[in-house]
Formats: sequence, structure tokens, C-alpha cells
Amino acid sequence: MAFFEHNEGSIHYLERGRGEPLLLIHGLGSSGADWGLQVPCLERRCRLIVPDLPGSGHSEPLREGYSVEGMAAALWALCDHLGVPRVHVVGFSLGGAVALEMALQRPEQVSKLGLINSLATYRLDHWSKWLEAALTLVLIPIIGMRRAAQLAARRLFPMPWQESLRVRAAAAVSAVPVDRYLCTGRALLKWSAVERLERLRAKALVIAAENDFTPLEEKRALAARLGADFMMVRGSRHGTPFDSARATNEALLAFLNDQPLPPAERWRYDEAEHCGLLPFAGSIAEEHGFSLAKRALRGAGTVVDSGVVAT
Repeated sequence: MAFFEHNEGSIHYLERGRGEPLLLIHGLGSSGADWGLQVPCLERRCRLIVPDLPGSGHSEPLREGYSVEGMAAALWALCDHLGVPRVHVVGFSLGGAVALEMALQRPEQVSKLGLINSLATYRLDHWSKWLEAALTLVLIPIIGMRRAAQLAARRLFPMPWQESLRVRAAAAVSAVPVDRYLCTGRALLKWSAVERLERLRAKALVIAAENDFTPLEEKRALAARLGADFMMVRGSRHGTPFDSARATNEALLAFLNDQPLPPAERWRYDEAEHCGLLPFAGSIAEEHGFSLAKRALRGAGTVVDSGVVAT
């Protein structure tokens, strides 16, 4: 494990691979372990920097409180510490907001920007955003983190062959302290980059799930405004890096190598024959603190064996 001390707190991160620096930023309620299905592919091409966002995983919250702007500034401090003057940045969900904020804070230092199921604002200007915010901010205090995580996992991964994805998502989110989850979610709802998008200099890629929980057309419009490549993954829900690992990895490699995106017939989610057991045990996820989820579930009386969590 590596830790970077920042403003009297610490940021946990991993480095893998060699080549051009690529920062991978995870989503809400998780850690850098979210990239466990992308790292084996991307580390052959890039020097990967995979942090836990402040207040997530092993990283401590920012002393000044929770904000997307503060998270982005903290990751820039990490890049400075690692001697990375220019970087590619890819973010998923909340991580996409942080990635976009990074690219707007230092436009000349982000070469390529990848956004997966992310928006330029999460302010409540659409009913689906309101619904997701209500689920986050209202439901969790009522039913508790563990039950909310199980419900969210079933929404994300409803297919029978996605059981390993469902189990892992429920375990990971269940381990997050409630106050950290809610504070991070509220910070996301306050953030917007809509009025600053003209500052962006990076080449961009927007990947959007056909069945994401926030508006598809808003992501399409964001891609058009950024002059970005756009890929809609058919059948995918919000967890595209998980339920559509093949399409995600192929698109990211093509983007990083300045090649055309894969043919449109490959823009689809992973079906049963391609969705086997996840390689989290002994992988980046183990190193990144998936043990936190296992410890939490042990405390709740759940059986945990060799990195596979059973509920």
C-alpha cells in the first residue's frame, strides 16, 4: 500500500504498469478496487495511478470537508507528488465528475479525458436525478447502509449470471461508513461544471449505458458539447465497467491509442457466457481494501471465504 500525506490527511493509491500516466477514479461508495476488471488490460499500456478518493476506501476525508473541487485538487496534489505533469484521466460516475473537475482546474495538464456514466452537473434539474438523490439521502438513514447496498446491487446487476457482481457490490458499499457516503453524495449534488466546459482542452470520450439511472440524452449532449467520441453500451446499467468490461476495455484502449472505437455491434453488455467469476481475490481489489467489506460482513455474521462473499 502507498499513502500520500495531504493537508494533514492521507490518500491511499496504487501504481501499476509502465507508460503514459493514466489516473483511474472510482465511483460513489467504493474505492480504487472498482477498476479490478480494467487494470489487467490497461497496465500493459499505461502507468496506472489508482487512488481511493478522499473519504473513500483507505483515504481520509479532506480536512476542509467534502467537495468535488477539493477531491480534484487533492488528486492533483498526488500527481504533483508522483512527478506527473501531464496525465490521462478516466472517471466512473462520481469519479467522472472529479475527472472533469481536474481537467477544468488544470486544462493544459490533462491530455485525454474519459467519462463513464457521468454528467457535467448533478443538480436536481431532472426527475431521475431527484429520484437517485432521494434514494441516497433519504433511504439510507431509514433502512441502513447494508440493506440499501443490497437493494442498490440488485438494481445494478439484476441478471442471474451477474450474481458475483451483485455480491461484490453489496459487500463493498455495505462497508462504507454512512456519514462518509452521505457527505460525498451531497457534495456531488452541489457540484456543476456546465458553465466552465469551454475551458476543457483534453480529447474526450463519453461512455454511457443504455439503461443508466440518469438521463442518456444529457450524456449525449455533453459529448457533443465537448466534441467527444460517444459510445452507448446496449443493455448496460449504471455499472458499465463491471457489466460491460469487454466493451469498456476495448473502448478505453482504442481511445488511449488514438484509434477508432470498436465496431458498434460490440457496444453491448457482457452476457452470461462472458460473465464469470470476478478476479477480485488476490488482485487490485484485495490490495485496495476490499478487506474492509469482508470485515464488515464478518461482523454482521456473513460468511466470507477466499475473497468470495456470500450473503
